[in-house]
Amino acid sequence: MTDARRGGDLARRCVDLALGRGSSLATAESLTAGLVSARLADVPGASAALRGGVVAYAVEVKTHVLGVPGDLLGRHGPVHPDVAVAMADGVRALLRAQVGVATTGVAGPGPADGHPAGTVHVAVTGLGAPRTRALHLPGSRAEVRAAAADAALALLLEVLAPAPESSRAAGTGHPDPGGAGTGALGDGAATGGRPDGAAP
Repeated sequence: MTDARRGGDLARRCVDLALGRGSSLATAESLTAGLVSARLADVPGASAALRGGVVAYAVEVKTHVLGVPGDLLGRHGPVHPDVAVAMADGVRALLRAQVGVATTGVAGPGPADGHPAGTVHVAVTGLGAPRTRALHLPGSRAEVRAAAADAALALLLEVLAPAPESSRAAGTGHPDPGGAGTGALGDGAATGGRPDGAAP
């Protein structure tokens, strides 16, 4: 399956599951600059689930539009899993969606904010504990951005998909149905959307 077809399949499955659950979606994107929302919007019927999206390339947009705490950005910079969680929470509140999806990272070709090209964090919030995934993606700028969008959709799919009975009983969580683990540095559930005492 080509990358484009894979991304389209992930988006279709996400929209189908969101519609089945009655869940609304919103996206907050930095390095992907709208790729995630565009892929979701390519799916017929997506308007019943997709509320909208915010391209938050600049730090000021992350703080002033999405409400990412300035002290969080000051401590960690924009490329950090907690920032991705705060972006997802912020767009969810802003657009009154049940589920928020966020991407932040370095598309390349060179390093930025103290991180090498290909460093990416994606997050999904709104259903249970926030979920994040850290990746180091190879390739060109375009390839990194496309793979980051795929990773965000794959994580969204995990969150929307019902857990198999065996996983629920064992407490092992969801498998990666989109197979976006390639290049992943880690996957975890955050304990909360914003750090203690952080002000919007």
